[in-house]
Amino acid sequence: MSLTTALARAKTEEDVKDAYIETLGLKGVYKGLVDIQTPEIWFEAKESPTPPLLMFAQLLVYVRAAFKRGEAIPGFLCVMDREKAALMATEHALPLIKDKKLDWPKAASAADMTLAVQIAPTIETHFIIYQIDDYEAEFIKATKDAIRQGRIIRTPITPDNLRQVFDRWVDMVGVELGVENEADYAVLFFADIMHDGRDEAMRDLPARLLFSGNKPVFIIGADQYELASERGYRNFWNIYHRPPEKKHRHYLLERRDSLLPMDEQKFKGAFYTPLHIVDKAYDQLTATLGKNWQKKYIVWDMCAGVGNLEAKHSNLRNVYMSTLDHEDVTIMRSNPAFAGAEIFQYDYLNDDVDDFGQIDYDLSGKLPQALRKAIADAREGKKGAKPILVLINPPYAEATNDNTAKGVAKDGSGAKKSVAKTRIAASLKADYGKATNELFAQFVARIDLELPSAILAMFSTLKYVISPTLQKFRNTWRARLLDGFVVHSRAFDSVPGNFPIAFLVWDTSVNSEITDFDARVLDKDGQEVCEKSFVVSTGRKLLTKWIERPRSNREEVVPLKNALTTATATKDLRGTRWSDNAIAYMWCNSNDLQQANKTALFSSGFNGGHGIFVTEENLWQAAIVFSVRRLIKRTWLNDRDQFLQPSQPLTDEFKSDCLVWMLFNGSNLTAGADELRWNDRDWSITNHFIPFTEGEVGAKARFESDFMVGYMADMEFSAKAQAVLDEGRKLFQRFQATSFPNKIRQEFKLGRADAGWYQIRRALEAYSDTELTDFGPFKAAYSDLSAKLRPQVFEHGFLPS
Repeated sequence: MSLTTALARAKTEEDVKDAYIETLGLKGVYKGLVDIQTPEIWFEAKESPTPPLLMFAQLLVYVRAAFKRGEAIPGFLCVMDREKAALMATEHALPLIKDKKLDWPKAASAADMTLAVQIAPTIETHFIIYQIDDYEAEFIKATKDAIRQGRIIRTPITPDNLRQVFDRWVDMVGVELGVENEADYAVLFFADIMHDGRDEAMRDLPARLLFSGNKPVFIIGADQYELASERGYRNFWNIYHRPPEKKHRHYLLERRDSLLPMDEQKFKGAFYTPLHIVDKAYDQLTATLGKNWQKKYIVWDMCAGVGNLEAKHSNLRNVYMSTLDHEDVTIMRSNPAFAGAEIFQYDYLNDDVDDFGQIDYDLSGKLPQALRKAIADAREGKKGAKPILVLINPPYAEATNDNTAKGVAKDGSGAKKSVAKTRIAASLKADYGKATNELFAQFVARIDLELPSAILAMFSTLKYVISPTLQKFRNTWRARLLDGFVVHSRAFDSVPGNFPIAFLVWDTSVNSEITDFDARVLDKDGQEVCEKSFVVSTGRKLLTKWIERPRSNREEVVPLKNALTTATATKDLRGTRWSDNAIAYMWCNSNDLQQANKTALFSSGFNGGHGIFVTEENLWQAAIVFSVRRLIKRTWLNDRDQFLQPSQPLTDEFKSDCLVWMLFNGSNLTAGADELRWNDRDWSITNHFIPFTEGEVGAKARFESDFMVGYMADMEFSAKAQAVLDEGRKLFQRFQATSFPNKIRQEFKLGRADAGWYQIRRALEAYSDTELTDFGPFKAAYSDLSAKLRPQVFEHGFLPS
């Protein structure tokens, strides 16, 4: 099939991508933040016709970010849609990505025609546009020729990335040399980088690099080493440029003694940051603060542990590393990787905090004089004072209950004792509220007090940014977000669960409200997979505040913990009172997607509370809240997302679709039943949620309530919702026509005709050993309705996209 034909048949952007990939025979393809990545070419693809300049503007946002982080970028760039494609050598765009005057957006999706117009004079004459229906063959040939050229933009070796480059050299080159003494790796590394592939850039090194034909040969004294495999060597020097700039060479050589291969086990502690994620953090700092940031900033990590967060640092004379435990100080001081750094024991949440919450370094006398002076100079804005960068991965322990307060965190986070009883927590609780229950927030609070103009680069959960419970913290702590990324918590060995951990870089000298932001997303291997928007709860209104909550009255009802199971709790028992004109109780605990599975509908009170009484007036809203909370699957990336109130008017079709979806959801636990035993008496519950009449389903007795039939009488239903109703009706009919054995009748309380969806489904399933019920047609119809509704959750603004 020709490319023209494949594009004509394409229905989605993915189809467009796949058509180009197959036609061009692309190898080593990766689909991530960049639509299509190969080592030779990066592609930006659109399903609909789009101006090439706009597509190049978006693609260059990614290229610029990768270039600033010191990552490999390809020799060619290509943009395409279903009608045309354009190809350009990356070198023509390099002046743009180095231009500090251009206002580059953080997210490629934000690149618009304003940026496109700015880049046009530089690149417009350098890319060639191919209309695919007329010049398909010419485009394919040009692209394949570009791939064969193998043109590469290499990353320079600098003082800032020395440690990272060395570690990658060991992994890709050093291990192929068969060296027995690991200390020789540094010597061989310098022999390699101080050579341009033809001549030595520096003489009198302890080791030499020679070439036998095209084959590298390393010599140390009388020993000679050759590569077991040259593949890694070629790949390494396809990424990096050699030799380093002349101005850096002598400084790089001075760092040789600190370059030993990293053993990750040496760095594993309670709050260990994996070295491949440390790499990404240092790339981010270079992209955000500039290539000379290690020379420009004094760095203080006040919860350094055993120092793995500084393992990639190349200018340690500017680094201060403090930690709570003396044993960790000993480990760090014995590690050659930290030669030149100032390492000391310090309890940051307690030391030097006086009874009034002020900082007095004379209380402990532990803080090095040079650091004290640097802090004082920075606070005074003294001319020539170096700015301070706080680089930390603090513990995430929380004191929200007796267990965590005693240091036994349920999530295994390794909580310290008395999390909420530090001197910082005691002195700043009035300003920061519940945030003082969080260890990492206590670190931020003292940093704000002590270093008000610092740059803060911190690994943490996103709770302090987006959680509605920490609004008071955000009212006090204000800063400007510079950039950052989030990474899967599974990248951190000692952190259980699946959630995003953010590495965000803040300018604390700017008093700015924290607002919605976009961040790059990395998987647990550190690979960039997408971008995501995060909504700060101080912006749009939360969904929990959307429905007016009817108040309870004095009518006593039976508290349930499932559709037909009564409460057994004796402490903090809720759900024992009803509300005027209520037809159900909807449990909807907390406002984030992490808690969305705690959404269910009951025909009486729920024993845990945290919900809303459902009435005829708020039923349409309840159906929507129920549906949007359950439609979207929780993932590691979205589970802290906050549900928001709709951003646009809702159609009648959307409302009726949600109602039907709720009625036939597995968490619709409404039921009709007698003889529910609680508090030494029998109780009955009435089911108001049957969408059919007795005649429609062949019921043998009268339903206690016909509320839902009347409520739905004047509604119009979409084809997909009607299909669910039709298939659901068949299951109601089968249930009413079945004579269940006593065991099933007793288990599901089938003494009345008005059984609910929970009873019907579970009873038919339990009876399947005798008569199998085919749920397939219903499941297919329900799946179609779900597929229709899911994108509307985002389109209507209930969740950030």
